[in-house]
Amino acid sequence: MKLNRSSGILLHPTSLPSRWGIGDFGPEAYRFVDFLRETGQQVWQVLPLGPTGMGDSPYSCFSAFAGNPLLISLDRLVEEGLLEPGALECSPHFPSDRVDYGTVSRWKLPLLKRAFDRFRTTASEAMRAQFQEFCSSQSYWLPDYALFRALRRTRNRAPWNQWEEPLLSRDPETLHRYRRELAADIEYYEFREYLFFRQWSDLKAACSGAGIQVMGDIPIFIAHDSADVWAHPEQFQLDEHGHPTVVAGVPPDYFSATGQRWGNPLYNWAVMAESGYRWWTERFRMSLSLFDLVRLDHFRGFEAYWEVPASEETAINGRWVSGPGVSFFERIQDSLGELPIVAENLGLITPEVEALREQMGFPGMGVIQFAFGGDPEDNPFLPHKYERHLVVYTGTHDNDTTVGWWNSAGDDTTLDRRQFESEREFARKYMNTDGREIHWDCIRTVLASVAELAIIPLQDVLGLGSEARMNMPARPEGNWSWRFDPRMLTDEVRTRLREMTVIYGRAPKWPSRPGHGR
Repeated sequence: MKLNRSSGILLHPTSLPSRWGIGDFGPEAYRFVDFLRETGQQVWQVLPLGPTGMGDSPYSCFSAFAGNPLLISLDRLVEEGLLEPGALECSPHFPSDRVDYGTVSRWKLPLLKRAFDRFRTTASEAMRAQFQEFCSSQSYWLPDYALFRALRRTRNRAPWNQWEEPLLSRDPETLHRYRRELAADIEYYEFREYLFFRQWSDLKAACSGAGIQVMGDIPIFIAHDSADVWAHPEQFQLDEHGHPTVVAGVPPDYFSATGQRWGNPLYNWAVMAESGYRWWTERFRMSLSLFDLVRLDHFRGFEAYWEVPASEETAINGRWVSGPGVSFFERIQDSLGELPIVAENLGLITPEVEALREQMGFPGMGVIQFAFGGDPEDNPFLPHKYERHLVVYTGTHDNDTTVGWWNSAGDDTTLDRRQFESEREFARKYMNTDGREIHWDCIRTVLASVAELAIIPLQDVLGLGSEARMNMPARPEGNWSWRFDPRMLTDEVRTRLREMTVIYGRAPKWPSRPGHGR
């Protein structure tokens, strides 16, 4: 995959400002597009956009295809007449710096139901036809997903493997009966998806008009309690009751001494291969309709993945199992053409993983926070070792912010504190910094590097500390909630980011275009 020399910002839409408790696809999203254009950025990277479940993680969703209804802009629904003007007047008090997912869901989802009721009675023929066309175009996944959500609601949101036997085994007659009985609920869930994808399509078009590519994210694994596992149980390693026999994770690493037991069911790759990887092909097809570039999470799992017995409480007692390898990607490319994939190759990466990535021509990732530890001779994250075909970050959604990382004190052991100080001293010398503006020093370093694409989390542009961290791996709750205040995007921040982007040859070559704010 060819990359142009450019830079971009990592910001999940939930982190956008909004009056309604969570970032969405409304006016502030378009203002953020203007900020990207004004500062010379050419990529907006987002996390997975799916409907989140327990823990609010975008890496654990009810579907690998559906969108998160909480991202639907209520302001736009009012503009279109799908909500009456006074519908938003009695909103709760929402915090401005974080997402309170429970409060947001309890207030926002009933408003989407009101929009659906209004659609059924007042929508124009053109909008009805557009809705039907959307449902028809998404026939691979939407009917199963909408039925799954309707059934789950009527069963007190119990996981699908706790449903009664005819549904557990997807008895055709039983499914047909429930499609009739729950027709109104099913149409409501389809309507939510229609709103999500229509609003996202408009926002992505605004990005394209501003010369900005959108980079999305495909998690390698999916949630057990999802429409995909319920609809395609034969493609996962489950027992006769629908329980996983083995689950995904990673062994002990930089983030956790006991590894990470993610708990996702593992794929039955042999069965998937027999179908020509149809489910994966459709998943990539959907992602490539939503994004210009895709970060493929946990790329190493396609070469070998860490298999943990479902009975284990941690990921320590797992084993490496061979993944589908190059034949998988070649089969997908036979159907879809060249894949614009960025391979997330962080963590324990073997020569076999790198050989697979290089054979497919996918750029890997570098993270400057990993550059200054260990033996400099063996550390591939040092910027002077970067290759051009690389996407380099100051940090990712799983890291602390750059300021938080720099100001942390390490663990309580004497050895760790010594390693911590040694790492900081090396970084000071390497970047010729006193650490007072460590975020700008790290931004300058990645922008100046030979890597073709540099991505900076917005928290680092703003110089925020650990309070703005997006995710702490292995922490079950309290993640994914950070939001920024639009007043943080000061003229000074805009000017400084723009100047650095221009100096290091990452700004677009065409003249600045007019804004696309709504």
